[in-house]
This record gives sequence, C-alpha cells and structure tokens, in this order.
Amino acid sequence: MTTLADPVPGGRPEDLRRVAGFTADLAARGVRGIVLAYVDTAGVCRVKTIPTARLEAAVSWGVGMSPVFDTFLADGSIVTTDVLGSPDGDLRLFPDLDQLVALAGQPGWAWAPVDRITQEGARHPCCARTFLRRIVTDAAQHHGLAFKAAIEVEWAVGLGSAPAGEFVSAASGPAYGAIRQVELSDYTADLLAAFAAQDVAVDQLHPESASWQFEVSVGALDPVAAADRSVLVRQTIRAVAQRHGLRVSFAPAVFAEGVGNGGHLHLSCWRGDTNLHAGGARRYGMTSEAESFAAGILGRLPALTAVTAPSPASYLRLKPSQWAGVFTCWGRETREAALRMVTGTAGHGAQDANLEVKPVDLAANPYLALGCVIAAGLHGLAEGLELPEEITGDPARYGADEAAALGVRRLPQSLPQATREFRADQVLRAALGPVLADAVTAVRLGEAAAVEGLDDARVAAAYRWVY
Repeated sequence: MTTLADPVPGGRPEDLRRVAGFTADLAARGVRGIVLAYVDTAGVCRVKTIPTARLEAAVSWGVGMSPVFDTFLADGSIVTTDVLGSPDGDLRLFPDLDQLVALAGQPGWAWAPVDRITQEGARHPCCARTFLRRIVTDAAQHHGLAFKAAIEVEWAVGLGSAPAGEFVSAASGPAYGAIRQVELSDYTADLLAAFAAQDVAVDQLHPESASWQFEVSVGALDPVAAADRSVLVRQTIRAVAQRHGLRVSFAPAVFAEGVGNGGHLHLSCWRGDTNLHAGGARRYGMTSEAESFAAGILGRLPALTAVTAPSPASYLRLKPSQWAGVFTCWGRETREAALRMVTGTAGHGAQDANLEVKPVDLAANPYLALGCVIAAGLHGLAEGLELPEEITGDPARYGADEAAALGVRRLPQSLPQATREFRADQVLRAALGPVLADAVTAVRLGEAAAVEGLDDARVAAAYRWVY
C-alpha cells in the first residue's frame, strides 16, 4: 500500500491558523466543550472531551488515549494479541477541523472525529479512519477512481422511563405507518432541525418495518466523510431523543425475533464526473469496471460479514426473507439479494446509480466496513471479475442444487463462522494490515466467547444498549 498523501496531524501551520477562528466561533455559540470521537474495533463509539479553550492544544499536540481500546469488547472487557491489549503505551487523538461541528442536539457541545497518532508522530496501524483514507487514496493513485458513499441508519425508539435494560416502544402502528410518524412528530421534527443546523443533508426520514423503528437516509459523500457523518448522525439521534424523554438503540437485534436494525452501505465508483455504474455497455448500464468492482464485493461477502456484521447480535438479524440480504447473490432492485443494484429513476441514473451492500448493521465500525468493501471491489477490478447470473425474487426459494448452480450461498450464520471466513481471506487481511487484521480477529473471537451458552433472547439483551 502507498503512504497517505496528507501529512500527519500535529501543529500543522494551516490548522493552527484556523483554530483561533474556530474557538472564537464556538465560544460565541455558547459551546463549552468538544467531543472527540472515534469508533473502536468492536463498533462502539468512544470519546474524549475537552473544553473549547483547549482546542488549540488538541490540534497542536493531540489528546491522550490508550491503544488498549483497539481490543475492547462491547462489554468493556479486553482481549489481547501478541501486539495489542497491553496496558502500556499511549496514543494522541487529533481532531479533524474540517469536520468540526456545533451539536444542535446537544447545546453547549461541539463534535469532531479524530485521527489516532502514535507519540512518535506516526499513524497508528489500528486507526480505522486512517485505514479507510489509505484505501481511498490508493484507489485514486492506482486506478484513477473516487467514490461516493452513504450509510443508512435504522434505530429503535423506546421510552426513556422503561426499567433499566428493558425496551418499551415509544410508538405503535404498522410498517411505514402514518400513525407512528404522527406519534413522534415533535421528536422527528426536532431531529430534522438538528440535522439541518449541522449541515447534514437528509434524503428521507420515515417509520420503518418494526413498530418501534425509524430510518434516516443522508446524502452521499466521499467515504471518509460518509463514515464521519454516520457517527455524527447517531450522536444526534441519541441526543435529540433524550431531550424528548426517549431512548434509542442502534443494535442489530433489539429482540431475538423479528426484523433488526440495518446499516446498509451505498457505494458508487467515479472517474472524474462520470459514474461508472451508469451509461456503460454492461448489464443495467454498468461499465466493465463497475461490474468487476461489484463482482469483487460479491465474491468476498462471506469474509466481509466479520466486518460488516461484527456482533453476535448481528446474526439474529441476518435471517432469510427479511430483506437482510443473507445470500451471495445480486439483482437489480432486489431487496433480498446481498448486493442490490440501484439503477435510479429514468433520467437520474448518471447521478444516482450505486451498489447497496445489505448484510451490514450499525455494530460495524463504518470506517472498517467501507474500507474492506472498497478493498474487495478493487481486487475484483484488478482481476477483471464478472458478475454471475442475477437473481430475482427471494433466493430462499431455491433448492440446494439450484442454489449451487447459481452460485447462491448462505452467508455465515454465526460470528465464529464469519471469523473463520475472514481469517482465510488474504485480500481483506492484506488490506487491513497485520495489526488491524489481528485486532479484528481477536475482538470477534472475544465477542463470540462472551456470549457462549446464552440463548438468543439473552444475546439480544446483552447488546441492546451498546451501539
């Protein structure tokens, strides 16, 4: 892999020139503190906070945090590898001023994602944000490609007054029902206002399948910014909910039965101003490059699930015939396929055509998920892979022989199965690098061991309020 084009943070003159203006603007808005956020290997957002007056020091020297967080499990316990999990050492968190925003849902606070840098000034090999940026940089340098990405966010809305650990729905009504929209209209209106104040472009916000569920879709950005935005969106949803006496869960499975919360990835490849998923000579307007990119993702989905569905609770969600995309197949606008080809409305395909990767939930670290999906696609591009025959309808209807003939395979049905697929996948492990790949493996095995012997209901309860 190539090195990053941008310099390592830490006292960069351009940042130091800007920081005084940021500090003054935040102070004028009544912002007292800044949330410095990153997502760990287990998919949990971790934070440090600083007073606004300390922004210049954070930009110059970073804020300390232990590297042991790379091997934290969702319950706060720690696993170890040969190089990670020790209580020794320190890292520095450097806020990205380009993404710094005053939080409309949390008056008095601002928010910024961070890059994690060693005390010696090198990029930490387990920084997921750095990993995604490296993948995107390599794609630009080696293939002349850029990407647009977005992450759907689904969440459960419960009563904040419910007994500790329990979930009591704050809404009712059928799937996509007007009843639910009316019942929580004050909350969702304030949520839209907060998004607008934070310059988050919302495409849709609506009730979803379950009686307690909502979804928001936001505009596409470059992958690093899209992952940043996903973290910010969830911070905002949670904060606004609390101000309304509500509590939200982004867990893959709020209960053992029924649909869960997804975090589908939307991704398109671009060369300059040209969307490679539209206007080409291959199926549904794909260019040959776009098809090979899609085929690369499709072929690595069993291993990718260890990154995109990283929680034991993820496998309570990944069930057939629930639009979760649990089979290795693709199709145009086929919501049961793991890889959905979105061609867009006639006349808008050049802007809107993209791939939707469905076996993804919000336990996934968005930087790792996007980076690994792109790495799989780039390998398909380099190998000139072609997509197999597409499917229509529900692939669960196929018998074993027909499914095998079509190359339709059930994705892993447990986290240990997914982890075995990941450990055997040299492409994904090479993309991540040895340290980060080992952290992913150790944390997945640790999560699986943590729930060994628990029934589905207890697994769902264990992760209900983690993400």
